[in-house]
Amino acid sequence: MQPHVRIVSTGGTIASTSSEDDVGKTPSVSGDDLVDAVPEIADHAEIDVDDICQVSGFQMTFENAGEIVDAVERAASEGAVGVVVTHGTDTMAESAYYADVAVDAEIPVVFTGAQRPFDQLGTDGPTNLLTAVRASAHDRFRETGGSYLAFNDSVHAARWVVKGHTSTLETFDSPSAGPIAERTPNGVRFLREPGRYSAPMPGARVDPEVRVELVTNAMGVDGRQIERALESDAGVDAIVVAGTGLGNATGELGAALERAIDRGVPVVLTSRCYAGATAGLYGGSGGAKTLLEAGAIRGGDLPAWKARVRTALAVSAAGDETPSATEPVRDAFEDVDSVV
Repeated sequence: MQPHVRIVSTGGTIASTSSEDDVGKTPSVSGDDLVDAVPEIADHAEIDVDDICQVSGFQMTFENAGEIVDAVERAASEGAVGVVVTHGTDTMAESAYYADVAVDAEIPVVFTGAQRPFDQLGTDGPTNLLTAVRASAHDRFRETGGSYLAFNDSVHAARWVVKGHTSTLETFDSPSAGPIAERTPNGVRFLREPGRYSAPMPGARVDPEVRVELVTNAMGVDGRQIERALESDAGVDAIVVAGTGLGNATGELGAALERAIDRGVPVVLTSRCYAGATAGLYGGSGGAKTLLEAGAIRGGDLPAWKARVRTALAVSAAGDETPSATEPVRDAFEDVDSVV
């Protein structure tokens, strides 16, 4: 008897086709149609499909990501031993990380998609889908659970994977870590132990009212984005900084961030670099050492967009009963660099 794997379909390039009015590629293909295009899947798993939305990766929201987690937990309760999520590549790594942190079920969740649309010659969607199904049904992934991203014959842990190229098929990589496994003619070859490498927050979901600003440091960036957020009627619940180098900001941006910290707004420092962790080495206005001493929270080696997911989950879990979310967010990033 084949293992039961559920496909959770959300749209993305893997499901996108051209329209008659030439408005560009848009998701139009159902999860069942994706499965039907890869008959070899039946050799590895018994499949059913749950279509939860049909949007491009750049249109995904925290609410969509929460619906994916709900669908995974529902699949586990209904007997699935693994879940494959078809998803747009633009934000796939964020949704995969959300699932790694929030899923309250011990089954593997494998995200996949395509760089080439469903109706384009040489589309990579079918091969990626087959790789994802084989991984989700594999005994070693089933033993450990966790969230992964399968693409271009490689399977990456959600904790580290990032999208690095706009269009090539080998776009996904895990800087400083490498993939967990790869698909070969002889089957799945493991390079590292599979597992849930993100510190979990089981059952957490992002409150749609929570607002986490993301600001990127660069030459000459000032603090106006932060000031506008602090003064807006909507307010701001937390700020994630994609700093230069070890997590540094310009003097003007640094001063605005310190004002936010003084108002009780959590500020998480990350780096816009693809590899390496933040560190409080540089002083002066905007230096990471200065900001950490002022009360900023070190984001470790998490990319800014994943740190934003973790921050939003922590703020949401804290709720309105907590006067300031700074300590819950600080707790959420404790030992974030640890991989064991």
